[in-house]
Amino acid sequence: MVLPTLDRQRERCHARLDGPADAPVLVLSNSLGTNLSMWDDQMPALTERFRVLRYDARGHGSSPVTRGAYSMAMLGQDVLLLLDAFEIERVQFCGLSMGGMTGMWLGIHASERIDSLVLANTAPRIGTAATWNARIDAVRQGGMGAIAELVLERWFTAGFRARAPLVVGRIAAMLAATPPAGYVACCGAIRDADQWPGIADIRCPTLVIAGTEDVSTPAAEGRRMAERIAGARYVELDAAHISNVEAAERFTAELIAFLPRSGA
Repeated sequence: MVLPTLDRQRERCHARLDGPADAPVLVLSNSLGTNLSMWDDQMPALTERFRVLRYDARGHGSSPVTRGAYSMAMLGQDVLLLLDAFEIERVQFCGLSMGGMTGMWLGIHASERIDSLVLANTAPRIGTAATWNARIDAVRQGGMGAIAELVLERWFTAGFRARAPLVVGRIAAMLAATPPAGYVACCGAIRDADQWPGIADIRCPTLVIAGTEDVSTPAAEGRRMAERIAGARYVELDAAHISNVEAAERFTAELIAFLPRSGA
């Protein structure tokens, strides 16, 4: 069921709410360059246990491409506005890459709304300003096609790209359909974010998922992050950056094993 969700300055955020109405709510937050469909492999198992709220991050999918610079605080506040629109007080939250950075912001700044947190293929600071500025320039000059090959090489291992071309093609289509202006603005939000000083303040139960072959957010960063968050559990999957797709079955199993079926 597709629902209208967020009215903010006449903007509407696109989201889906699936699963039993009386189940605990789990929010899924997409990575840079994808949309809420990136979680399709997880949905059959998750909707047996949770009320799953997926949404297209600002500038992605069918959500608005608002003008001006974006920030991690803005992306986090979008989630809070979304929860308020649905009259949901507390949630469990899982985000991958940019979605994971959004989850960190929520865990630091809105802990009263988060029962548990899953941070997948992410880090408090990702890449360098020079790297992000180069990507921004490439998209501004050549559109999403200018970066597609490079991004897909970082998202999936060569072996997975060879054996699962239809799956990779589905994700590649999401990347190609991402509005360039929204992608660029979110690149800026990631470039400008450094949440290392704050993650020790996260107090909710936390699972950190990393990919052994992830060059965008290396496993060493995931281990370091888990060490900084009190009591965090660390899991490493045999995958590159989009581990919920490349290692879908294991990712889903780890997620279900970690998340409680009721609020904290």
